[in-house]
Amino acid sequence: MTTPRHAVRRLPVAREPVDPARIGRGWVRRRARGMTADAVAGALEDARFDARQASRHEDLADDPRRRAELAEWERIDQLLAAAGPGAVYDPGTDDVARAELAADAAAAAAREAELREAARIEARADELQALRELGTLAQAEPRQGDEAVRDLLTRHAGGYVQADVDAWLAHALAARRGHYADPAAREAAADLLPRRIFTHAALLAALARPQPGSDVDVDQLAFAGRLANADPQAAADLAAFLTSRTSGCPADGG
Repeated sequence: MTTPRHAVRRLPVAREPVDPARIGRGWVRRRARGMTADAVAGALEDARFDARQASRHEDLADDPRRRAELAEWERIDQLLAAAGPGAVYDPGTDDVARAELAADAAAAAAREAELREAARIEARADELQALRELGTLAQAEPRQGDEAVRDLLTRHAGGYVQADVDAWLAHALAARRGHYADPAAREAAADLLPRRIFTHAALLAALARPQPGSDVDVDQLAFAGRLANADPQAAADLAAFLTSRTSGCPADGG
């Protein structure tokens, strides 16, 4: 089934999740900046008073931000007590605060990388869709990550198998075209593609084996894909049989 071009929809933009506890800790650190131990102790008492008041109200008693703020005031109070007389709070020298900022930065970088990868997959899906409409998909060179593109096209087709895309990948695997020339890429693809595609590829390779170096004829071997889809185990057995029968044939077929 060929997916209409408009079916390749944009993925929603991933937003940073809201963490009330992190917001509360950040607010406390900003307020505590430059405070002495006595000032922090006063702020801690105020936070404890607010917590006692909130505990009387069911809708406020379990507020994660309020709990985080109180815990952060307590931590900073202990930090300055251990630092000795004259110490003031500085988030820049607070190992806990610095570690949290580093973790936040790493998480933000990971989200940005995910967005870039999603955009790349969408752009490649649009490209393959255009080639399908032009009837030139079979001539395209596969690239790293096309397995994820296949998944995107299949999802947006309502789960229907994209027979032309699956056949294209099988022929590329059989002929070891594009990035599938690398054994590591073929090995990685085994965990990313359905078994029937590899069965299809194995059958194509076995059928083409008597003519080493020749390109697989997509039109003449279209039946291989139907066999692989109808009965993958039988197709795999046939591929193994053909390979065993032709493994000893001379290169010229004589």
